Amino acid sequence: MAKIFCIANQKGGVGKTTTTVNLAAGLAKVGQRVLLVDLDPQGNATMGSGIDKRSVELSVYDVLLESASIKEAAVRAEKCAYDVLSANRELAGAEVELVDLEHRDQRLKMALAAVEGDYDFVLIDCPPSLSMLTLNGLCSAHGVIVPMQCEYFALEGLTDLVNTIKQVHANLNKDLKIIGLLRVMFDPRITLQMQVSDQLKAHFGDKVFDAVIPRNVRLAEAPSYGLPGVVFDPSAKGSQAYVEFARELVLRAPTL
Repeated sequence: MAKIFCIANQKGGVGKTTTTVNLAAGLAKVGQRVLLVDLDPQGNATMGSGIDKRSVELSVYDVLLESASIKEAAVRAEKCAYDVLSANRELAGAEVELVDLEHRDQRLKMALAAVEGDYDFVLIDCPPSLSMLTLNGLCSAHGVIVPMQCEYFALEGLTDLVNTIKQVHANLNKDLKIIGLLRVMFDPRITLQMQVSDQLKAHFGDKVFDAVIPRNVRLAEAPSYGLPGVVFDPSAKGSQAYVEFARELVLRAPTL
């Protein structure tokens, strides 16, 4: 049965999409069957997996409105070795269309139930806002992976996210919990980042992943080539860190 994880943080610009595509590629590299679900109307995770969002015939929009199944809509990202349920601008309209529908927050969960035997991991890239799309992601997930920078404002955003997860856990999805915090864009030369990192470990303990993703130019360049950094430059420090993170997640998964 697939482990379904949302990559979420209500603060923008923290590397959610970078983490989603590179973790997917890292998991594929260590032999896992992976489905990446792009729930962001901007479609960055789709494009970052080498798939042109403008040319896909079926997307997550069709799945949410029940006009297609995931098996019909998922596309293989050949160079990355994982499947993608893609997103494009159409998805922005789904917010309005879902409002009047039954089980509007459970649509993705019901669709994933049909394919959970086909994958080891399902990774959901959520938009930064708490919208109906994010809610669909949180309702279908076993847990949330939170990428965060070790900065003061990131701690503020984390408080908001923890409160959101508590509300969804209490009202909509009893399985939902924080799987772990991933420190990204990390620079050990900056004293504040070391201090915040130590605070996180003191407060959250083993919820903080051992893997740390360094600030890395190659990871930033990779999306312009339509690839995750792990595929674009496997030797880069950032890429190797994401593969290590994938290995750590595989080891932790049975106990989650």
